[in-house]
Amino acid sequence: MSSTEQGLKGASGAVPSERPGPGAPEKKDTVLRAMIAFLIPLILSNALQSVGQLVGSIVVGRWIGVEALAAISAFFPLFFLVISFVIGIGSGSAILIGQAYGARNEEKLKAVVGTTLTFTVILGIVLAVLGGIFTEDILLLIGTPSNIIDISVHYARIMFWSLPFLFLYAVYTTFMRGTGDSKTPFYFLIVSTALNLILLPVLIFGWIGLPKLGLYGAAYANLVSTIVTFIAMLWYLRWKKHPLQFDASVRRHLGMDREMLKLLLRLGIPSSISMILVSLSEIAVIIFVNRFGSDATAAYGAGNQVASYVQMPAISLGMTVSVLGAQSIGAGQLDRLKQVIRVGIMLNYIIGAIIIIPVYLFSEHILSWFITSGDTLDIAHRLLMITLWSYLIFGHTQIYGATMRSSGTVLWPTVFNIVSIWCVEVPVAYVLSYHTSLDIEGIWIGYPAAFIASFILVYSYYRFSWKKKQITRLVH
Repeated sequence: MSSTEQGLKGASGAVPSERPGPGAPEKKDTVLRAMIAFLIPLILSNALQSVGQLVGSIVVGRWIGVEALAAISAFFPLFFLVISFVIGIGSGSAILIGQAYGARNEEKLKAVVGTTLTFTVILGIVLAVLGGIFTEDILLLIGTPSNIIDISVHYARIMFWSLPFLFLYAVYTTFMRGTGDSKTPFYFLIVSTALNLILLPVLIFGWIGLPKLGLYGAAYANLVSTIVTFIAMLWYLRWKKHPLQFDASVRRHLGMDREMLKLLLRLGIPSSISMILVSLSEIAVIIFVNRFGSDATAAYGAGNQVASYVQMPAISLGMTVSVLGAQSIGAGQLDRLKQVIRVGIMLNYIIGAIIIIPVYLFSEHILSWFITSGDTLDIAHRLLMITLWSYLIFGHTQIYGATMRSSGTVLWPTVFNIVSIWCVEVPVAYVLSYHTSLDIEGIWIGYPAAFIASFILVYSYYRFSWKKKQITRLVH
């Protein structure tokens, strides 16, 4: 085996050429095993990431107060907005890395890594500076309740300053998953989460002689754990001689290859725009929610915490389909791509039902872990009852969208996502909450309405247009 083949080994230890040749059929159970092998560490990673957020919410909500939890909830849509662009760029780089990996093109893989890193660092610094300067203005603009504005601003500024480090850590884990390695990011997420959980009470309550930082201790714990983990990850990749180690070949591409950057942006910008408009819609929703007071704001944050676990399998499956689909296209194995789609849809409904049914049955008990106010608990419970089932439809849509994105078709899935949110979710939430007796429940109805609209649009395009196109590699 050549050094290139050794470097391009995936998490399973098999080089792409060891799969069936181009056009060769692959058994469904083989694809199922490959998807599960990638999916399990990915779901565990997302779950573990949410555990850190959940514990933070429990600590903040129960021992600091509802106002502190509301401050985090009020900032979350804004934070999601600023990281949306790098998420989109990361998804574009994952497609290119997946196809380069499938085609066994190590030079292109390194070019994607170098270009993405440089662009990400520049973006992180710019957003950190702008976000730090205009934090208060933006939070006031979205109607953050006056009783939590001061602590929201301070918390938000700490999170903005951490963006360059968070971006670098995020894109490096995306790189590894693009090569089919979902295990290494999971192992380092264990390290990051453990550090965060250790530092959380220490910094919040001022243990072992450190200053008592209260709510802001949660932000600092996240920042410190991310930096330490990222440094450890770089050292590990270098020690293991991983193909994604930060070595001379990556540094050679740090100046940003112009053609690679154009391709990266062509893939990433539509996804980023979609993420940004999703974030803006969440800001619109939080404006609607804030109208009902800080109890409603805290309930919105608590409901989102639980919903994040429910939608986790769908998001993870979408990423799995995107990576394995890109690798199949890179290797010229279109029959395997069809199997990836079928297995992804099957897993969406099986795993989704396993998660959703228990949450329906025990939602009040789950919410009570980090909500002590009866009014807040009641609002959050109603949110979950209205929206939970629709995440199965959301997951089905994710499979088709991820399949198209793996081939480089990103524009129309983006357009459909935007239409479903801004022409369905936001208007429905506004009309039903402002102009009917449903009040805040009308906001929650907007979510399933948007998921249904998105599915109809995405599937129609997939069925009647995308399937008729010729699929080709983006990297050669």
